[in-house]
Amino acid sequence: MASSIFIFIFILFLLPTLTPSRALFSDYIKPNFTLSSFHFNDNNAGAFLHSLNSTFKAFFTNRSQLSVFHVSSSSTVWSTDNPPLSTPAKLSLTHNGLSISNDSDYVFWSTPKLESSVFALRLFDDGNLVLLDDKNGSLWQSFDNPTDTVVPGQRLAIGKALSAGRYRLTLTGSDALLQWNGLTYWKLSMDIKAYRDSNAGVASMALNNSGFYLFASDGSTVVFQVKLDGPAGFRIARMGLDGKFTISNFIASKWVVEFLRPFDQCQIPLICGRLGLCKPRPPTSVTCSCLRGFRSSNGGYSDNGECKPIETSVSLPSGCDSITNNGSISYLKLDDEIDYFANDFVQPVKRDVSVSVCKDLCSKNCSCMGIFHGSSSGSCCFLQNPLGSIMSRFGKKDRLGYIKTLAVHSPENPDRKGSKFPVYGSVLISSFGFLLIVIVVGILWLRRNRVSKGANPKLNRSKSASSGELEAISIAGLPARFNYDELEAATDNFKTQIGRGGFGIVYKGTLPDETVVAVKKITNLGVQGKREFCTEIAIIGKLHHVNLVRLKGFCAQGRQRFLVYEYMNKGSLDRSLFGNGSVLEWQERFEIALGTARGLAYLHSGCEPKIIHCDVKPENILLHGNSQVKITDFGLSKLLSPEQSALFTTMRGTRGYLAPEWLTSSPISDKADVYSYGMVLLEIVSGRKNCSLQTWSQSAENDHSSGGHGASPSSGIVYFPLLALEMHEQRRYLELADPRVEGRVSAEQVEMLVRIALCCVNEEPALRPSMVNVVGMLEGRVPLDEPRIQKLNFLRSYGRLFTEASKMEAFSKQNEFEMFTKFDTMFNSGTSGSYNSLSYISSQDVSGPR
Repeated sequence: MASSIFIFIFILFLLPTLTPSRALFSDYIKPNFTLSSFHFNDNNAGAFLHSLNSTFKAFFTNRSQLSVFHVSSSSTVWSTDNPPLSTPAKLSLTHNGLSISNDSDYVFWSTPKLESSVFALRLFDDGNLVLLDDKNGSLWQSFDNPTDTVVPGQRLAIGKALSAGRYRLTLTGSDALLQWNGLTYWKLSMDIKAYRDSNAGVASMALNNSGFYLFASDGSTVVFQVKLDGPAGFRIARMGLDGKFTISNFIASKWVVEFLRPFDQCQIPLICGRLGLCKPRPPTSVTCSCLRGFRSSNGGYSDNGECKPIETSVSLPSGCDSITNNGSISYLKLDDEIDYFANDFVQPVKRDVSVSVCKDLCSKNCSCMGIFHGSSSGSCCFLQNPLGSIMSRFGKKDRLGYIKTLAVHSPENPDRKGSKFPVYGSVLISSFGFLLIVIVVGILWLRRNRVSKGANPKLNRSKSASSGELEAISIAGLPARFNYDELEAATDNFKTQIGRGGFGIVYKGTLPDETVVAVKKITNLGVQGKREFCTEIAIIGKLHHVNLVRLKGFCAQGRQRFLVYEYMNKGSLDRSLFGNGSVLEWQERFEIALGTARGLAYLHSGCEPKIIHCDVKPENILLHGNSQVKITDFGLSKLLSPEQSALFTTMRGTRGYLAPEWLTSSPISDKADVYSYGMVLLEIVSGRKNCSLQTWSQSAENDHSSGGHGASPSSGIVYFPLLALEMHEQRRYLELADPRVEGRVSAEQVEMLVRIALCCVNEEPALRPSMVNVVGMLEGRVPLDEPRIQKLNFLRSYGRLFTEASKMEAFSKQNEFEMFTKFDTMFNSGTSGSYNSLSYISSQDVSGPR
């Protein structure tokens, strides 16, 4: 008997450390635990944790997702957001956190970088999956990372959302919203069952046995409440793939829906598909059809709601990927008592305007797909791409709807055309043909004569514009086109200059719809033709990413070239980082570093074709007031003429950020951008230019020995990348941070940024991380690389040359010229020096500051 008890205890002791092939009946596991989906043929076999009260189980399913299930209802209440995998994967718990990877150790999902080492993973009785430290403190929990469901005991914080496909329930500082592609279609504050108890701001959302609540920041003051009168059971609030938000109660082995919104199902954005007409059918269903004047592809109404104009001479635009001009745009008027789901929740683009003005605003906006105009108020609301369903509202006649259409240019059948051509037309042509030819020839002769004598330049621009339009119209994917006069008016005759770079001058402008834009006048493109220019613009215009500045349009008129970008009100990073204004706080710097990395990762890996920026620097990183970080000037190197492209093959970037391979005639890859990013990262940390002659005021000036490298003890002048390398060798990272944010920095993040930067500036491109891996390291999903010191020794040579230059009494342009001559010679290593003259071009000449 005693031996049996001993064996039983021994098995229990070993059980948490085994890689299981069956369920583990425990509420926690410890690190160095691995579970493979290969072992499981069904979900139930993948259970490896139970809460103590057995209400919840944690599964690693055969779809390679980690999930938490409510046992009695067999409902998933939380799961990881990695895509389902068809191949075996493994779940790993280490001291660094949880991760899901494949057999090649590629990580598909992981918890972020944690503040301390993991002691255990535990499933609590409320369904919360928590990573704990050795003091039982929470390091990460599933409740803080919701998917589509909220359960009792869980609080959804402001800024968090429940997501199901394109539908989201989002919590703001004043309300709870249902949204589709950013458009609101329901608000809790407008619901008849919601009661406001306080005017305080909203901080969290919770569900319990008595109702659904929005709480203030103190966690107890109720701002809004929805009372639920059903008996106590197990309640969940869920965002559905059908766009419905429901609160359900599991009672007597079945689900009872206690709250479902929106109540009017025609308010759901895609209830009848794109441009499908939704009509209520009492008591609870709807009917779908196409609008009058529209048809589906099969002639009636199809389930996907792809309704198209009946008239085949027009088509629906596809947003900013369409090629449009004002002459080809028309509008189909919708019937009375027709409305759109978003109209009650959006602010009009313009008020007190006529229908014609509203249409004109829409015609000039490539993302506008149609309008609703208020007959009495004069309000003008845009329909944005993508379009949702149209709804029927009886008695609603104030708003009139119009759908934008484009003329379809297709060759006509000459026989058909000839058969229907009136007889009198032929007679007229035969009678007056000769006269018409004489008149046309005369007009052309006069126009040519006027041009040769220096006619009105605006007339010349119009002529060039028309030919340019004809040339550009056959190129797919172009953004909105502007003519010169429109941009001249938008910029008040190019009055306000906000930047200058190697490609041209940037002006602030305001479009007729009051959108503020940045208009870049391209001045360094040689004699590149319109077609080549438009082809590259079509590629750039298709790149859409939250960390890339949006190209809104362009102008190719005569020899004029303009690019119209979204306006970033805080300007470029160099102004905030090196200027005399307010100091960038550390968290802002970290977000800038992460946003820039994400943008570059998209250019390198997320778009087709791949874009190598070629000029990553603070001047090309723009900031907006709401903490947006966006890269600009991407893809512009492709706009160089063939002559310029050959000229800049060796150096297209800016001195100080150029990768060594630019100066050795080596092949250029996306790793050149990685090097430049590393240099920018060091400047973000220090708040100073890497190559500028500034006094280093940190304690390193007093106790750091230069050893003949980059620091000059007498002047305090350093070559910062070398100082970063030396401080890394001594593990003294905090001394590298900008002294202006002293005491408000994260030592751990300073170390992270410095180590990543040094990995990025590796002399050998193949040893630099990809930008995708850089993003992973910044987000804590990928382990930090260790810089290879032997591959960074070239920084010591740079540092010596920089110190020599700093000791000169007057650091004139000639001194600067001589110093960078030495830099280039060092990399030349005896190679034929056809590029040396280019290497001395100043940063302003190549791609200078904004």
